[in-house]
Amino acid sequence: MSFYDYVLPTRKGDEVSTKEYEGKVVLVVNTATGCGFTPQYKDLEEMYEKYHNRGFEIIDVPCNQFMGQTPGTDEEVHEFCQLKYKTQFDQFKKSDVNGENELPLFTYLKSQKTFEGFGKGMKALAMDKMLKKFHPDYKTTSDIKWNFTKFAVDREGNVVARFEPTASMKDVSACIEKLL
Repeated sequence: MSFYDYVLPTRKGDEVSTKEYEGKVVLVVNTATGCGFTPQYKDLEEMYEKYHNRGFEIIDVPCNQFMGQTPGTDEEVHEFCQLKYKTQFDQFKKSDVNGENELPLFTYLKSQKTFEGFGKGMKALAMDKMLKKFHPDYKTTSDIKWNFTKFAVDREGNVVARFEPTASMKDVSACIEKLL
């Protein structure tokens, strides 16, 4: 299977095929509205505005699997993003990214780019400390560890990078710039 073989549920109850993204650079991100990383929506919107006309898209999949940090309905999530961050890219249906009910797209993404750590710095140390409490062996799986994990996909559908939420948004933007 390839990146273009999946279907995503929209917040309005329809489905979108990832085939619609053929030939584009895509950033797939699991998001939350009540997380310490939620301000990354500002950076995501800036990237979208800067690169959209060059063939860049964002697939935003809200997820409530990480300490319930995405409360509310799909419409409430969408309204929050538009009002607080003025997002122009759409949010898909709130979905699981890990476990037996995870979206198949995330199963695929995780098989292509596994977890390689949170990097360095205070946020990385905080994530490590918190996750060790709940999942002492968290480093051994490719599971999504937290909200705002991002996967960069090139114009040919290759998953070229995985960015943990602690990654610099400047690094994410530089990766997208290179792929364009």
